[in-house]
Amino acid sequence: MTAQLTRLLDIMTQLRDPDTGCPWDVQQDFASIAPYTIEEAYEVADAIESGDMAALREELGDLLLQVVFHARMAEELRAFDFNAVAKSIADKMVRRHPHVFGDASFDDEKAQRASWESQKAEERAAKAAEDGRKPSVLDGIPSALPALMRSEKLGKRAARVGFEWPDVSGAVDKLDEEIAELKVEASAPAPDTARLKDEIGDVLFSVVNVARHLDIDPEDALRHANAKFERRFHAVEQGLAKDGEDIAEASLDAMEAHWQAAKTDGL
Repeated sequence: MTAQLTRLLDIMTQLRDPDTGCPWDVQQDFASIAPYTIEEAYEVADAIESGDMAALREELGDLLLQVVFHARMAEELRAFDFNAVAKSIADKMVRRHPHVFGDASFDDEKAQRASWESQKAEERAAKAAEDGRKPSVLDGIPSALPALMRSEKLGKRAARVGFEWPDVSGAVDKLDEEIAELKVEASAPAPDTARLKDEIGDVLFSVVNVARHLDIDPEDALRHANAKFERRFHAVEQGLAKDGEDIAEASLDAMEAHWQAAKTDGL
């Protein structure tokens, strides 16, 4: 173990000391820290997308702190410690890479990937047996994942057993069908909120399936769309300001004109 990792583990031990530690750190538990863990993972993704190596170093440190924090709380409960976490993932990586750490060999990446998925399936089946239930193709997909990401994983997992359209046209047709159903619900004299929620969910799930067929990460695509919207909306604000207009009082036509100008400028 490196000196800095040992130092970090010692710092967390001190922070969690019930007598001399930090009051905020001491009162935390797994549930209260979980949102920070998720947030730090997204900040790592942001640093990667921006290409900022200094930010990436910092954000990876923040994410590592989350692992150390959870491990320390588990150690206090005598459940496991950081070394057990590291050993568990190291053992898993060796187990899932028999072509690197064993005698197995694969002809190509596709065969290696198939072996990886087979190993994961065996692990899920073993876990189901421990829980006294039959395994499901959809086992092991965390419910706390972002909805778009989880939709993609559900679709991929179902596709492995043949529950899939043969090509993207089937997924696009299904999207068109779901949009048509949404239009019917949305145009009803008294739209039913529960039915609208169902139809909007079906549309989003169908969009994810189309993205999956086209090998596009829907979460990444939506992040790009969000960033594009921000750039163009900022341009609308700046354009209106140059015209001496307050955006809160500007007409929709004026805002749309600046929006189209932003698109023309490549924003």
